[in-house]
Amino acid sequence: MITASLILNIVVLIPVCIAFIGNFEKMQKTAGIFTPARGIVLAMYITILLASILLLFFQQAILAFALFFVQIVYKFLSPVTVKTLKNPIVISNLLIATFHLITVYTMFKSGILILDKF
Repeated sequence: MITASLILNIVVLIPVCIAFIGNFEKMQKTAGIFTPARGIVLAMYITILLASILLLFFQQAILAFALFFVQIVYKFLSPVTVKTLKNPIVISNLLIATFHLITVYTMFKSGILILDKF
């Protein structure tokens, strides 16, 4: 499941980042015109993309958990912060967050993730 979640990130984020960078009309309709805030979101997406690629090669369960946790939280918060459930980005965020939540659940269930080090 970890690999599947990482691949999902990569498959989704490559075209999304290209659309953000290219400032395509479809992306403007979905995410709005380019603003500094949208540039910050792009930076976050690129970071998640690079982290996902690295984790495919250097698999570390705790690092994957940290990445998925951050994504789950911000993606489940997106309908609240965007104030709609109708935006395509919000909808995809909820679907991806649900997938990552299942991945995290299986990580705990399988015993590969134990958070008792503190």
